[in-house]
Amino acid sequence: MTDPPHRPLRYADAGVDIAAADATVRRYADVARRSTRPEVLSAVGGFAGLFRLGDRFRDPVLVAATDGVGTKVLLQATLGRFETAGRDVVNNNVNDLITVGAEPLFFLDYLATADLPQERRVEIVEGIGAACRENGIALLGGETADMPDLYRSGDFDLAGFVVGVTERDAVIDGSRLAPGDALIALPSGGLQTNGFSLVREIWGLGKGLGEEHDREVLNTTFEELGGTLGDALVAPHRSFYPALRELLPRIHGIAHITGGGIPGNLPRILPDTLAAAIDRASWELPAVFELIRRTGSIEESEMFSTFNMGAGMILAVAEADASDVLEALPEGAWRVGEVVARGDGSAIRGLPA
Repeated sequence: MTDPPHRPLRYADAGVDIAAADATVRRYADVARRSTRPEVLSAVGGFAGLFRLGDRFRDPVLVAATDGVGTKVLLQATLGRFETAGRDVVNNNVNDLITVGAEPLFFLDYLATADLPQERRVEIVEGIGAACRENGIALLGGETADMPDLYRSGDFDLAGFVVGVTERDAVIDGSRLAPGDALIALPSGGLQTNGFSLVREIWGLGKGLGEEHDREVLNTTFEELGGTLGDALVAPHRSFYPALRELLPRIHGIAHITGGGIPGNLPRILPDTLAAAIDRASWELPAVFELIRRTGSIEESEMFSTFNMGAGMILAVAEADASDVLEALPEGAWRVGEVVARGDGSAIRGLPA
């Protein structure tokens, strides 16, 4: 018995269209050409990117960071905010990098999907390129991986990798922190890229109830938000580098308030001998966090250990510099507390336990 004749299988039949992907990569390359720096020695399309460090630094230290956007991408996809996802992945990584005082140099992205339309992929990379230009860094390369069966139809995951540099004697490593240093918070503007698994649980988003349900929930208007739930939840993750670039030499410590909130991130920059005393009365919680707390019946301590609660980044500066630093920062920054001796207490004081 012979097998029936059939058309020879191709890679595209398995869900990977190389010709379409190659055409999209050519569009990526155009974005990279508009998001570059003079030190870049290679074009997108090769197996690796080349970047000349040059002789601008006396004793250079390379700095690297990597992170993703998390399940926020599910909400961005539902709302069609693909460019915002690209901006988020760059800004999230840049904020991590500058916590040690580094100047970001170049960025690479990793986009994994099943069958995300090619146009949506380009929108994501356009957002990446725009954020690179806004931060003054080069989009050096990246990877788009088509993985049918591993991802559901239309799903995607987005991560990135950023490299920067600083002088060895300019590294912000916490060694200058001292009791009495002022703690200054920069407003987050929203959830940034953390806490979305809990948010999705509260409203049943991405839980198999259908895209129509998810879109209806996200398009619901709340008076206290001044707009829709979706707009508040997917507000872009800000980059704090433009605001801090000239201030870095005066800063003793920087904490990017991401997953784990203030209790999980501020202690990471403190030596064992110091603690942070937070003045909870120094700021009013943004409305989106109060809505999340109320809707999900979430305890206040859980809120603070999950979300940034309006503080996107916290700086430690000498008390003598606090007024000048606050004046130099964008409107909305505030004094949130101070550094104190730890003794036998915890690393964070003043927040719900």
